[in-house]
Amino acid sequence: MDRGQALLASLRDRCREGGAPRHAGELLMTDTGTPPADGDVTASRTTDITAGPGGVMTDEVGVVTGELTLRTELRSGQVVLRVQYKDAAEWYVVTGGRATLADPADLDAVHAIAVGLLNRPEG
Repeated sequence: MDRGQALLASLRDRCREGGAPRHAGELLMTDTGTPPADGDVTASRTTDITAGPGGVMTDEVGVVTGELTLRTELRSGQVVLRVQYKDAAEWYVVTGGRATLADPADLDAVHAIAVGLLNRPEG
C-alpha cells in the first residue's frame, strides 16, 4: 500500500447475513486528492470546466463527470492537475496530470492546454 492508504476492516451487521444496510456515501479512502496548503503551492490557475463524454479520469475515485473545477498547481518545479465537482470540497488528481515544469512561466500555457483538452461543454 502507498499514498496514505490503510486496510479497512468490515463490521458485519449482526442482525442479518449479508452486506451493509446503508449506503456509505462519498467515503474517501485516501487524502492524496487534497490540495496542499496554499503556502506550499508556488502558483496555481483555476477554471470551471464541463467534462466531455467519458468524463475525467482521476487517481482517487476513477471517472468524474459534469460541472468541474480544474486547478493547475505548481510546487517545487512540479505541476499537478486536480479537479473537483464544482463547489465541492474534495480535490482529485487527474490521472497522468503530473509533470516537471522547467520554467514557472509555462504554468499558464500548461493550464490553457489542460482546459482545452478537458473542457467539452458540447460533448
